[in-house]
Amino acid sequence: MTTTRSPLTERLVVNALLGLMALYTLIPLWWLFVSATKGEGYLHQGSPLWFSHFDLGGNLDRVFSFQGGVFSSWLANSALYSLVGATVSTLLSVMAGFALAKYKFRGRETIFNVVLASVLIPAPMFALPLFLMLAKMQLTDTYWAVLFPSFVSPFGVYLSRVYASASVPDELLEAARIDGAGEQRTFFRIALPVMAPALVTIFLFQFVSVWNNYLLPALMINDASKLPVTVGLVQWRSEFANGVPSMLPITGAFVSLVPLLVAFVALQRFWRSGLTAGAVK
Repeated sequence: MTTTRSPLTERLVVNALLGLMALYTLIPLWWLFVSATKGEGYLHQGSPLWFSHFDLGGNLDRVFSFQGGVFSSWLANSALYSLVGATVSTLLSVMAGFALAKYKFRGRETIFNVVLASVLIPAPMFALPLFLMLAKMQLTDTYWAVLFPSFVSPFGVYLSRVYASASVPDELLEAARIDGAGEQRTFFRIALPVMAPALVTIFLFQFVSVWNNYLLPALMINDASKLPVTVGLVQWRSEFANGVPSMLPITGAFVSLVPLLVAFVALQRFWRSGLTAGAVK
């Protein structure tokens, strides 16, 4: 004899699982926020998930003034790496994805399969080969050592091809060509606006990926003035015994999350529509 669960029971189970997943994601963020508000020396006093000994203003002042305000330079470097890297990567990915979706040429599927396979390779595995290549080109310890690798996004190419196939009709492109538009104008004036949700999705993914990247900048950069915030905070944490206040890495980590949250909130509606198109395809 089989038993069937009611739709209400299934919804409750699904909602409970989603709630647990949300808590699993949000509790560390809440702990970080609460910890960043505690005064120096009071991190482990009181509840770890509620406010006590509030001194967020003092912590922020110390973070931005410590060591001559180097934290501001780290934030600026992260913004530079992320914005430039994500912008160039988005444009290159969309161009490549559109070409793979709308043009027929020998080796198209082979190229796409190689791109798809590279998505499955963990990014840290590229760190050492990239370091050796850029060292040979004498580009280590420069901004280009972080920027050049961020210009390539296999996942962005994959998503662009899927989105272009689903959202850009061949008839629209043919109509533009009949009206006398060249391939360049057809892409930038016709296809690119239609693919706007995909652009935002790729930009967000690449922005977050570059902002959170630690291994590659740690290998490439020695000059403290060129470090991104991820590497700089780890250095502060490792120098705790040398006089770095314990609250600086925690407050700095909280501040470094703010640009990511702002980017997601500002662009979330485009991001959702871009993911939906890829999922349907």
